[in-house]
Amino acid sequence: MTGPASAGQRLEIACDESGYEGEKLIGATTDVFAHGSVRMDAESAARCMAELRMRIRSPATEYKATHVLREKHRSVLRWLLRPSGPLQGNAHVYLVDKAFFVLGKLTDLLVDEDERARSTVVLYREGRRAFDRDQWEAFLASSNNLMRGTDRFDVRSPVDSFFGMVDALRLAGAGGRVDAILRSLSGARQRADSFRTRLLNQPTAMPVLDPLIPAIVRAVVFWGEGRRRVFIVHDQQKTLSVRRIAQLEELINEAGVGHSSGARLAGLTLVDSTSDPRVQLADILAGVARKIASDELNERGDARFTALLRPYVDRFSIWGDDRSWALLGR
Repeated sequence: MTGPASAGQRLEIACDESGYEGEKLIGATTDVFAHGSVRMDAESAARCMAELRMRIRSPATEYKATHVLREKHRSVLRWLLRPSGPLQGNAHVYLVDKAFFVLGKLTDLLVDEDERARSTVVLYREGRRAFDRDQWEAFLASSNNLMRGTDRFDVRSPVDSFFGMVDALRLAGAGGRVDAILRSLSGARQRADSFRTRLLNQPTAMPVLDPLIPAIVRAVVFWGEGRRRVFIVHDQQKTLSVRRIAQLEELINEAGVGHSSGARLAGLTLVDSTSDPRVQLADILAGVARKIASDELNERGDARFTALLRPYVDRFSIWGDDRSWALLGR
């Protein structure tokens, strides 16, 4: 097992994700994104995967989270996550509640700075109760489309659609704090127009809505605190182009994101998960975490597995539901 690295020493971690659909966060097949990272040498990871195979006995070439999530293999999941298990102290999970993430980015864009955090929480917790499900989902989808980097040359349509939805919700009459926020949003069209114009003029800029970006940043800060240099081995991901990796290095190393903890990104390389048992473990962890967290978010969680996942969850995950976070968060 890889031990802690001393200050200034390079620490290598393996990462993978689950529930990733780029900047399409609303109307996607998953409502939670999870990013798993594992600090383990290849030999230890290979032994762990061999133990998983021995316990599950599936002929599958590649083991995934679905194997350990099956009812008949729940004992294997308990073994994997338990305090005395192979991942304890050597794994980390960053969770993103996609709807909350979209609303946070929306208020960052359109709401005055001193009101952003409060507005995000109020919209998330009270908005979905103030309107019927179809109305609320349509508003979230229009918010998502407003900020997506796709269709960059269509400056006007996403703006028109979003403000049309704001007007429709105001006519529906939520009242109270939600209506006050919607009124504020309705007056922010110039900010929205400016943002869409920037998308057109800066096609290679870091995407606003890509959850993989904050997930990688948090992995570096979490593992790099007191160690400074973190090298990431990540499963192949088209989003992580040479340009995007360079932008991440600049964001973490030069823009000050990792400075308070002393963390730095020493580099990032992409591998085929089937060739690296560490990445296979990160993939399984991310898939398990996404399913457990999504179930808890939707009030169908299993208290036993939520409790087992809790020690791995990053306390700075992007999560808006206070009930489920009380169970998932540390």
